[in-house]
Amino acid sequence: MSDPNPYADDSYKWGPPQPQGNPPTMPDGQGYGYPAPGAAPAYGYPQPLPDSAAQPGPGYGRPTEPGFHLPVQQGGGGVPVLALGDITVMNDAVVTPSGTLPLKGAVWTATDMSRTEEKIPTVGIVLAIVFALFCLIGLLFLLMKEKRTTGFVQITVTSGGRHHQTMIPATGPETFQWVMAQVNTARSMSA
Repeated sequence: MSDPNPYADDSYKWGPPQPQGNPPTMPDGQGYGYPAPGAAPAYGYPQPLPDSAAQPGPGYGRPTEPGFHLPVQQGGGGVPVLALGDITVMNDAVVTPSGTLPLKGAVWTATDMSRTEEKIPTVGIVLAIVFALFCLIGLLFLLMKEKRTTGFVQITVTSGGRHHQTMIPATGPETFQWVMAQVNTARSMSA
């Protein structure tokens, strides 16, 4: 167990023969990773601009050149009005991960795929058994109920020959009413 690999010897057996002891170098004398002193930088380093190129402007932020104006979107199309899962409704379009759909004439559907269960919690059953031995008042613990909502609300939008659907997790019985209010707002904007 003290040998790292008793079946391997130290000779290199795979691939082309390798020179011993010399680090890789570039043909112009440049070493690996850094350009040689006084030499032109190689691939991966910033290249100097040719003389015919115009002076570069600022790379980030707002340009400082006089007379430069940023393009403005017409019709206010860039303002999100509401979002339903991964569907964003703008003033004139519906933006989805599968592309942008026209808002005019979009068909919206919502399907409630959630369910709410009501059951007696384990604590209520244990307390009913413990207190039923002492007095019959322990049976009142069986009236304890807990509600748990699971599932999703599915929203589908179809417009311009394209289709997208998203699922919103149901956190309570009121989730579907909230989603329907949002879908009805989107429907009124689509008309």
